[in-house]
Amino acid sequence: MGLGVRWTLHGDGRTPAPGAVVRPDERLSWPRTAGLGAQHVVAMFGASFVAPVLMGLDPNLAIMMSGVATMLFLLATRGRVPSYLGCSLSFVGVAAIIRAQGGGSAAVTGAILVVGAALFAAGLVVRKFGARIIHAAMPPVVTGAVVMLIGFNLAPVTARTYWPQDQWTALLTMLFTGLAVVCLRGFWSRVAIFLGLVFGYALSWCLDRVFGKIHSVNGGTEAVDHWRLDLSGVSKADWIGLPSLHAPSFSWSAILVALPVVIALIAENAGHVKAVGEMTGDRLDDQLGTAISADGAATMLSTAVGGPANTTYSENIGVMAATRVYSTAAYWAAAVFALLFGVCPKFGAVVAAIPGGVLGGITVILYGMIGLLGAQIWVHNKVDLRNPLNLVPVAAGVIIGIGGVSLKVSSNFELSGIALGTIVVLSGYHVLRALAPAHLKTQEPLLDEGTSSYDPVAAGEGNGADGDGNDGGDAPARGRA
Repeated sequence: MGLGVRWTLHGDGRTPAPGAVVRPDERLSWPRTAGLGAQHVVAMFGASFVAPVLMGLDPNLAIMMSGVATMLFLLATRGRVPSYLGCSLSFVGVAAIIRAQGGGSAAVTGAILVVGAALFAAGLVVRKFGARIIHAAMPPVVTGAVVMLIGFNLAPVTARTYWPQDQWTALLTMLFTGLAVVCLRGFWSRVAIFLGLVFGYALSWCLDRVFGKIHSVNGGTEAVDHWRLDLSGVSKADWIGLPSLHAPSFSWSAILVALPVVIALIAENAGHVKAVGEMTGDRLDDQLGTAISADGAATMLSTAVGGPANTTYSENIGVMAATRVYSTAAYWAAAVFALLFGVCPKFGAVVAAIPGGVLGGITVILYGMIGLLGAQIWVHNKVDLRNPLNLVPVAAGVIIGIGGVSLKVSSNFELSGIALGTIVVLSGYHVLRALAPAHLKTQEPLLDEGTSSYDPVAAGEGNGADGDGNDGGDAPARGRA
């Protein structure tokens, strides 16, 4: 297929025959392809614009760079791996920690750029040595623990920053979102987070009209009178304009906080490739390293201009499963739509106006789901936590990561939270394994000889977010919440 930008028309270009699928190198008519592209944008939209808002980054730039990242990914994989690269939620906790340490947006994007470089290098290693290298370095017990501490480390962000701004809106938004996730079916279940945001947005507007201003904290420590939904910035924003760019900056403390997330990104990329291969019937094992490297390169490009990290999105796997259309032409159309959104400042102003109470209700569910994906990885891979080889490093690492335990190495350098917890889990497991007696070392493999049995659930691919909160083996049915 060359660079994967040439497609043959599937059938009459209108509707796939019963039981047939539209393969990655095929397409429907261009109007239908454009419609499918728009559907992919809606599917990724909920998590993809929540991520930059929670990280304090420009949502316009984030959406625009997600389109650029998707184009880069499709070119790198030569159109064999249909995928949309949206904004990763795995770095929300990282951004909160860096900002709490006094770092700004430049420090956040600089740290994530280094993670992108590490992801790119990891993809090259996988291309050379095969997927077995992933299992050797990151067995399910380690991957599950890292995903868990990444998610649960975010709990204070919700409890101290968002929820206090409007506790009743947060509670009602949480209840509505929970009902949407559980009760809705098909496409609507895959955009449940987006629906929760719309509900909370409308609820905040109604409460302002009925009760007036609320007296609460609003991004600070002192309670003040303020509107729940402040749309003053929307009226001032232009319809057309480029998003604001900024260069990254680098500091060791920020980089060490962010680096552990590379484990979740490697796992979810591998799960995505496996899931797509199973749906399309195309063996994509040879594309695993390329896909990981392409994601790393896309993240480096995005953060170099001030955007967030990008990762493969399971919501879009769900759209493909529902429509049975795996055409990469639809993803090119989605990328073009994302670019158009990115150059509309008024859209960014609407996103930036999302009330803190609404984010409180959303993140209670979202962050918890990210953390519990770690437990899902353990359950699916039958990790035996009665085995002290598994239990000891996980117990120590998770408590360190969630509790924010710190280790002062020198007068100007310390490890804490996610970074220290990941180091304890990863190094602790491998050191103990080297010293443990033989009967403690039995473990179900994450990969079957490191070639073709990477499991989406084991990889953290699924419901919620990325490492970043992705689904699992049933990602096509549910997708990222």
